[in-house]
Amino acid sequence: MAEEHSGTPPKEAPSDVPSKKGLAAVLDEVREINTALVGKAKEDLESLKQPEKTAVFKSIFRVKHDESSRSRALGVLSNVFLHLHPSKINRDAVRYNYTWGMGGITFYLFVVLTFTGVLLMYYYHPTKGQAYRDIVYLMSDVPFGSLLRNMHRWAAHLMIITVWLHMFRVFLTGSYKKPREFNWCVGVILLVLTLLLSFTGYLLPDDQLGFWAVTVGTNMARATPFLGHEGPFGPLLHMTPYNDVRFALLGGSIVDANALLRAYIWHCIAIPVIASVFMIVHFWRVRKDGGISGPAPVVLEQEAIKAKVLPYVVPQHTE
Repeated sequence: MAEEHSGTPPKEAPSDVPSKKGLAAVLDEVREINTALVGKAKEDLESLKQPEKTAVFKSIFRVKHDESSRSRALGVLSNVFLHLHPSKINRDAVRYNYTWGMGGITFYLFVVLTFTGVLLMYYYHPTKGQAYRDIVYLMSDVPFGSLLRNMHRWAAHLMIITVWLHMFRVFLTGSYKKPREFNWCVGVILLVLTLLLSFTGYLLPDDQLGFWAVTVGTNMARATPFLGHEGPFGPLLHMTPYNDVRFALLGGSIVDANALLRAYIWHCIAIPVIASVFMIVHFWRVRKDGGISGPAPVVLEQEAIKAKVLPYVVPQHTE
């Protein structure tokens, strides 16, 4: 009786069964998660049907055009991977008698040198004594070996000539000026790398010509400022014949097996890889700068008449 009149409601026994309201909330949350998963699956399925709309594709090709009927064409024309040449170029800048085609010929010779060089590696050992015998064997016994070696040798000489002519043409036409200053610097680096490729290839036959060419060239390196022990400021940096740049190039103090191995690595691996990277940058900058530079645009007579620049003149017919 005392409990009935105390005014406090009786305590209910705890229950592990959730209430109706809590169960409905859990079901609603599950439905929302399921709806989100279904929507995500549909988006992924649609992206598989249109891979160019995915984030991965856009991060690679950087297409920033709005959805329109020309978005596909604009994506191709504005991308260096899909369209190497610019969509608009100066008509007078692509004349062969203006460009000489030296840039394209140089790249073609580089491809020929790469292909023939890989084939020559099958018959060559960069070891003292064996290297010269491999060249003799290649020239005398290997089928088409003499042709293969001469293709590589003369392509190297021609590449030196075409690079110089290309730089000469660029300089004469003022193609090094704004906005192409950076690409001119890249071209100068490619010129130096081409000369280094030719120089390192001299030693590989291990004959008298290569031996004395590398001897004279590395002796000149002794007079390099700061890096050579006979050059300016070299003694201040404690350069000696056993730690200067000549010693690093030869792998010793004389032209021997270490120099041959280092020339082989530089000629066949290091310099071609570095040159390929700079070529990619060079082509990319040509594309981004609007193509090769050219002379001032020439306006034809019929175009000037159409644009009302010149008065229309009735052509005179001669009998």
